[in-house]
Amino acid sequence: MTTSTVATTSTVAAYVASAAKAPLERTTIERRPVSEHDVLIDIKYAGICHSDIHQVQEGWGEAIFPMVPGHEIAGVVAEVGPGVTKYAVGDRVGVGVMVDSCRECANCRAGLEQYCFHGMTGTYNDRDRGGEVTYGGYSTRIVVDENYVVRIPDSLPLEVAAPLLCAGITTYSPLRHWNVGPGTKVAVVGMGGLGHVAVKLAHAMGAEVTVLSQSLRKKDDGLRLGADHYYATSDPTTFDDLAASFDVILSTVSAPLDLAAYFALLKTGGTFANVGLPEQAMSVEPFSLIDGRKTLAGSMIGGIAETQEMLDFCGQHGLGAEIELIDADQINTAYDRVLGSDVRYRFVIDTATI
Repeated sequence: MTTSTVATTSTVAAYVASAAKAPLERTTIERRPVSEHDVLIDIKYAGICHSDIHQVQEGWGEAIFPMVPGHEIAGVVAEVGPGVTKYAVGDRVGVGVMVDSCRECANCRAGLEQYCFHGMTGTYNDRDRGGEVTYGGYSTRIVVDENYVVRIPDSLPLEVAAPLLCAGITTYSPLRHWNVGPGTKVAVVGMGGLGHVAVKLAHAMGAEVTVLSQSLRKKDDGLRLGADHYYATSDPTTFDDLAASFDVILSTVSAPLDLAAYFALLKTGGTFANVGLPEQAMSVEPFSLIDGRKTLAGSMIGGIAETQEMLDFCGQHGLGAEIELIDADQINTAYDRVLGSDVRYRFVIDTATI
């Protein structure tokens, strides 16, 4: 096992947004030294998440620039600190949306680090416990505490595993929390980067899966990936035909919805779980929830243990994201294509091209 003996920073190549809405450009950044419990990862692949675009464009509020996006990271351990016990050089690993938390609050102790009462530390566009800005996966290397690194099963190619570090766990966590399985009827709203993974996961869990998408353009893909049914929400008869049909509706879209119309699709006691983050607020008509004891809920990512559980589940079932592999100089074009819904279904950067 190789250990770090000299505490030095390292200079690595990265793609950086210098200001809000600025195009990403190649430059270099400094990574912190590998300390006692740190793992240095050679990043092989980094997924492009719609949230990267939201943050680069400050769609969710003021951000920190310069910014290196990327929280769907798959790579190989290159070096470990002297106190590391979980990983060794050569291990296939991943890093998701967070790289630290307080580790002491009730949520952290319960394995819910993503809901840390003191705030988790984001992989990018955040500051670590020492006040240093965090930089994400659009780079060649990253240093992360071993407790916020997960192992990628050998059965999953790294490039299709990378998007699971956000899209996978973001959809797996609510499906597990609301007990999706055999006998459950689930609707997935949106057939995009998150939605297509949700379809695969819900199908593998044994649920009857319906996709609710604006059009039938992706119907063949949806059925191929595990959906049992596929409906266009632009067709007003859809909401009449599917009234009171679902135990769980998982919304993955980043656009405002007519929530009352979707609540009407729930069975009595059903749950509408939202994982999408539209930049505009959505209003709720209370009676549409009261009528049928329905629940409007939200979910973020999962904790570290649940993220590992998700990866193991995907490894067992051979589930990876549907990807389009790109070179790093195509990142800005990929952003435009994501905004135009022109990707099936997740862009992944080959970081060897950075």
